Amino acid sequence: MNPPKSPFPVRKSRLGMHYFVDTFHFRQHDLEIWLPRLQAMDSSWLVLQSPADRAIPEHFIRGLVQEEIEPLIQFCLPLGAPLELAEIEPLLAAYSHWGVSAVMLYDRPNARTAWPPYGWTQDNLVERFLDRFVPLANLANHNQLAVIFPPLQPGGSYWDTVFLRSALESLVRRKETRLLQDMALSAYAWSGGHALNWGAGGPDRWPEARPYYTPLDEPDQRGFRIFDWYLAISRAVLGGDLPIVLLGAGLSGDPFETGEYTPTDEGHIRTCLAIADLLAGKDTLDPGDGKTPLEALPAAVVAANYWLLASEPGGAFFHHAWYRGEDKELPIAQAFRRRHTRASKTPPTQVPFAQPTANAAPGAAKAPTHRIRHYLLLPTYDFGVAEWHLNIIRPFIKKHRPTVGFSLEEAALAERVTVLGGEQAFPEDRLEQLRHAGSIVERIQGDGTSIATQLAER
Repeated sequence: MNPPKSPFPVRKSRLGMHYFVDTFHFRQHDLEIWLPRLQAMDSSWLVLQSPADRAIPEHFIRGLVQEEIEPLIQFCLPLGAPLELAEIEPLLAAYSHWGVSAVMLYDRPNARTAWPPYGWTQDNLVERFLDRFVPLANLANHNQLAVIFPPLQPGGSYWDTVFLRSALESLVRRKETRLLQDMALSAYAWSGGHALNWGAGGPDRWPEARPYYTPLDEPDQRGFRIFDWYLAISRAVLGGDLPIVLLGAGLSGDPFETGEYTPTDEGHIRTCLAIADLLAGKDTLDPGDGKTPLEALPAAVVAANYWLLASEPGGAFFHHAWYRGEDKELPIAQAFRRRHTRASKTPPTQVPFAQPTANAAPGAAKAPTHRIRHYLLLPTYDFGVAEWHLNIIRPFIKKHRPTVGFSLEEAALAERVTVLGGEQAFPEDRLEQLRHAGSIVERIQGDGTSIATQLAER
């Protein structure tokens, strides 16, 4: 088969976070608190735990999508009796309608603890898992959602690389071509206590590593570079790289097993920042010795999600959180904010909308010819135009009769531009270009109620 393409939209960065490990922080207040903090750290992905019996609220999902943060919806479903598809289809349809691109189905099916005792001891574990996975995955496809194959336990009771190869070969044998074309992989990228280059190059470079047995000091997949090993399997079975999403980035091991640790440790902060530099395509040295160059990440790694954005006091992962409650920000979050601030201080982009006149001073922009009196600039998303935007702008349109559109180039032709959307939708340097071209620019942002109120006051 041809190498599959990525089911994800292009995002500003490959950096992401795991959200609260619960399903209780989806209020409008939570969005207003955590969205700016994600943006301040340059995070474009967010792993969200979804129950199977109710959806994460629409306003929370749409709020992320509007600001170009990709919600990665993870269903950690039980592997006992097969799930009734009719129970989950309304959730899949809703998530698709709200702008979600892909869902992650199940978690660590190669681990003994994921199965009831009677299920684990039966034969053909991979096939029995696929009997549960495939119908649900095809239902997600039917609802225009791509599917992320579940992350496997590195090593695991059933060796993860063997499980993955068997699963992909079975999907080919079952002729699940459509599913494979829209599928991504995921992996727990725990370091295993090794350097970040451990296992780089995959099985071609480390042929002595074998399932269930690795010679002493022979690198294998149980490290941050687990994706090299999974992509090698994808190429061998499918003829190309499946896109892959990394989970638990920055951790040394399974947070459910490693007990308490704190992300204030300087070594942990250096490791996480080194991974962020790799995600940004920068040449980076190993944070352990400060000398060894780290190997670049392949393009197939579309995102790496750090553990853990936040936890409430008393939560099971409180000591793992970068934010403890709403108020206490740990040094690692501060380091990521400073990193993003430094990266944002780049020279302004040349104005593409206006050219200097022959008699103008060097660098001066030509006085624009404004053919449009007032332009209302709206964001667009992969699913199209947000219906709630269209609803709340009607009174404003009746009152001001602006030209409504979605193009910065068209907006440059307007004397006045009203912009709906935050920095993620329309970066400030692009709006500065409009101002430099002579337009009066006003940005309106916030949640639906706030935007409607601001528009009504104009």
